Amino acid sequence: MSLIFLFVCFVASFLASSVEAKPGARIIGGLDSYAGQFPFAAAINVQTADSRFFCGGALLNHNWVITSGHCVNNATIFTIQLGSNTLTSADPDREIFSTNDYVIHPDFVPDTIENDIGLIKLRLPVSFTSYIQPINLPTVSLLNETQVTALGWGQTSDSDSALSETLQYVSATILSNAACRLVYGNQITDNMACVEGNYNEGTCIGDTGSPLVEYLSRLYWIVGVSSFLSGNGCESTDPSGYTRIFPYTDWIRTIINP
Repeated sequence: MSLIFLFVCFVASFLASSVEAKPGARIIGGLDSYAGQFPFAAAINVQTADSRFFCGGALLNHNWVITSGHCVNNATIFTIQLGSNTLTSADPDREIFSTNDYVIHPDFVPDTIENDIGLIKLRLPVSFTSYIQPINLPTVSLLNETQVTALGWGQTSDSDSALSETLQYVSATILSNAACRLVYGNQITDNMACVEGNYNEGTCIGDTGSPLVEYLSRLYWIVGVSSFLSGNGCESTDPSGYTRIFPYTDWIRTIINP
């Protein structure tokens, strides 16, 4: 089984001039979030020299957003929305930022999406509100069978390329990498993680870069960023793929807290 790099699908399916936010659409098997439920969630429109596409992300502090490496690779400008669980509906709590400043992991490999992690720096610091808050970096390694939550504004089926108007979330479970390799083979490295829902619940095109979070001690912790999906499509029962965050925490802190 091969991985599909979500970036490739974005360029084909999510040109900004034709992106449509679909009211009521869901991450595969997901639910509508309510305003302020995930105040760290970031909606990112990415411009490169020859394409425009959409990614998710998460706010880390006043200045930095985390996302996937392929979401920032060769980007020329980002337009980032914070503070709203919707994409286009009127929302007084939404803040919009433009920037071209990013850092991609130095060992990112586009062909294999190893070390698929990137950071975007805002031009001006964002002020925290009830609807804009940072997420916590993990302090321990992610364990198998951990219950997590996947987020995203991505499409809801393989046949419908529309983004969701409202941020979606779905519960999922961390698989062992050994179990994930039974599906994808040795493409799965120790710095990747696979998750599965009850049936085919999980991420789809448009969710790349979005956070995978764990709720613990009344706080949200980012444990992954969306990286890849199955060549069989979003609606298959194959697991969704993420980059684990814990192996990169020292690198992240070096960048965002110089």
